[in-house]
Amino acid sequence: MEKDNTKINLGEQQHLEIENDDLYEHHKFIASDGQEPLRVDKFLMNFIENATRNKIQQAAKAGNILVNNIVVKSNHKVKPKDIVRVVLAYPPAENLLVAEDIPLDIIYEDDTVIVVNKPASMVVHPGHGNYSGTLVNGLIHHIENLPTNSNERPGLVHRIDKDTSGLLVVAKTEFAMAHLSKQFFDRTTERLYYALVWGNIEEDEGRIEGNIGRSLKNRLQMAVFPDGDFGKHAVTHFKVLERLTYVTLVQCKLETGRTHQIRAHFKHIGHTLFNDERYGGNEILKGTTFTKYKQFVQNCFKVLPRQALHAKTLGFTHPTTGEFLRFNSEIPDDISECLEKWRTYSEHSKEEIE
Repeated sequence: MEKDNTKINLGEQQHLEIENDDLYEHHKFIASDGQEPLRVDKFLMNFIENATRNKIQQAAKAGNILVNNIVVKSNHKVKPKDIVRVVLAYPPAENLLVAEDIPLDIIYEDDTVIVVNKPASMVVHPGHGNYSGTLVNGLIHHIENLPTNSNERPGLVHRIDKDTSGLLVVAKTEFAMAHLSKQFFDRTTERLYYALVWGNIEEDEGRIEGNIGRSLKNRLQMAVFPDGDFGKHAVTHFKVLERLTYVTLVQCKLETGRTHQIRAHFKHIGHTLFNDERYGGNEILKGTTFTKYKQFVQNCFKVLPRQALHAKTLGFTHPTTGEFLRFNSEIPDDISECLEKWRTYSEHSKEEIE
C-alpha cells in the first residue's frame, strides 16, 4: 500500500498540521447510513478481529486514529458515513509479502491458471493477525510475478474462509485475472460446497435468497437482510444429501459469492453450520439433553474442530482455450470422520426406535 500523503489535523484545538509522509494506512472503514452514534474504540473493536480495546485506546492516545482525516480521542462518537482510519508509522504487514516454501495441494496447473485444494486452517491471504503461512505466501514462492487484483493480492480472483477447505482457482497472467474475474462477476462459474448443518431440513432442495451484509449487532458476523435494506443480493441453492437425525448433509450451489454466504444463509433459516464457532454452531443446537448425547457431540467437535464446510466442486471457462473445466476434491478426513460418527449414531437411534 502506498503512503497516505494527506494532511492530518492534530486535534480540534490545534492548528499545527504535519505531512504524514511516514504514516501508512492499516485500516479504513466507512460507517453505514444506519450507524448509531458509537465511541470510536467500540466501533473499531467491531471491525478489527482480535483487537483489544486497550490497544485501540493506546493507538488513539498516540494520534493514530482518524475520523474524516482528523485525529480523535477514543471517546469520539462515530456517525453515519464517517470515514474511520488507523494510520501507523510502518507499512501493514500484509503488504510485506514474503515467499514461503509451503506445500500446496495443486490439482491442476498450466501457463495460465492453477487450481489449488486449500486445507482447513490455512488463511488465503495475509491480513490482521495472519502475516505468514498463507496460501498467497506459498503461491509467490511457487510462481514468480503473479498478477495482482484490485486489492493488491497476487493471483486471487476469489477466496474461501480460513476454516473452510476446498478448491480455488488462481490466475497466473493479467489476461487470466481479468477473464476469471469477469466470470465470477457474471456468475458463470460453478461452485458446489458440502456443508453439515444443525437440524433436519425438511425440504429435499430449496433456494435461500436474502441480502447479506455485515451484522449490525456483531461486526465479525455477516447477517441476512431479507427486506433488502442493507447488504448485497445473495442466492444459495441447496439439495439434501443425507439426513442424520439431528444434522443434515447438504450440497450448496452458489449463485452469488458473498462473504460468509453459506454460513449466514443457513443460520438465517435456522440451520447453522455444525461447529461454526463464529455463528454459534459450536453449541448443541439440536438433540437430546442426555449426558451421553452431549459427550457424543463434543467428540464430534474434537474430530472436526472447525465449521463443516468444504468447497468440493469448481468449474470455470479456461481463459485461453475456452474449454469449460470442472474439478472435484475429496471430502477431507475431518468431515468424513465426523459424518461416520453421525451415521453410526443415526443407525443406533433407528434401532432403538424400532
